[in-house]
Amino acid sequence: MSDCPSMIPFGSLAAEFHPKVGGKCASLGVLSQAGLPVPPGFAVTTTVFAAARDASGAMPRIVQLLADTDPTDHRALSEAAAQARALVRDWRLTAEHELRLREMYAELCALCDVPDVPVAVRSSATAEDSPDASFAGEHDTFLWVCGIDEVLEKVRECWASLFTERAITYRNQMGYPHDDVD
Repeated sequence: MSDCPSMIPFGSLAAEFHPKVGGKCASLGVLSQAGLPVPPGFAVTTTVFAAARDASGAMPRIVQLLADTDPTDHRALSEAAAQARALVRDWRLTAEHELRLREMYAELCALCDVPDVPVAVRSSATAEDSPDASFAGEHDTFLWVCGIDEVLEKVRECWASLFTERAITYRNQMGYPHDDVD
């Protein structure tokens, strides 16, 4: 696979990048390229997620937090999940990736001729639609998101949804390491 860009318009989402955008987003690319009526949009790739995750240094803490939590203790799991999500919400995009996201959103606004065009910010984890698991419905989606600041916030909220109680429990049941899903 060639170097993956940080963001890719749906109409340019080549098959080689599908593992970097997850199943839902890859499907939008396929439908768009087939000429079907898909609203314009773009994928924020796992390159951006990984850069923010790695820069934060928080993932080892999250992994340890979840390892130290009894998954059958619902109160403890709820508290650990909330702590993990709070850590992820504090992640910041690198300056380069934030600038690119601002540019892509501005281009989308211009294309639609709508300032602060409302968008859907959807999670599309790389383990979704895998041969042995389906994470459908496990991660969050946000509709009618307007303005770049709200888009940036909801991107982090999607990332944080990797650590809802249901997503943690499902990964535990399926044997997926918590730091192995982007």
